[in-house]
Amino acid sequence: MSTTLDRLEAPTDDKVWRQLNRASFAVVSHVTPAGEPRSSGVVYAITDRRMYVVTAADSWKARQIAANGRVAVTVPVRRGGILALLFPIPPATISFHGSAAVLPPDSPAGQRVRDKLSHLLPAERRSACRIVEIRPEGRFLTYGLGVPLMRMRDPEAATARVPVS
Repeated sequence: MSTTLDRLEAPTDDKVWRQLNRASFAVVSHVTPAGEPRSSGVVYAITDRRMYVVTAADSWKARQIAANGRVAVTVPVRRGGILALLFPIPPATISFHGSAAVLPPDSPAGQRVRDKLSHLLPAERRSACRIVEIRPEGRFLTYGLGVPLMRMRDPEAATARVPVS
């Protein structure tokens, strides 16, 4: 006999992108020129299947990501429902690695993203910011995406690898 749990569909590339479009917070990790790991919480926007982050022109992110061009990203996906009001429910996650480029705010992509995130960026900082464009590569690694809460206890059932397209 088939159960609801047996009929769950694995996440698809489109479903992952839909979730990334709904969220707005991520943790971006990179490596310093000395080889030390760093991570930062960021607010982002998605355009044309790329993630964009606004940062200060003189920030570590702008300098170090420009030097290396490689990042890892984790996006927590809030799990809602009535249980979230009663219990501490862990978020689902979408993780990926990718290439990153640091763009000036007056580039075409920079202008689109700056406008999309303008409510978060003070007017006096808009011309002095940098836009980090992140292109996911390989596969998305999801945990708990589209999985009932009780199935999240089983890492094999809760994990999926979805090719990036």
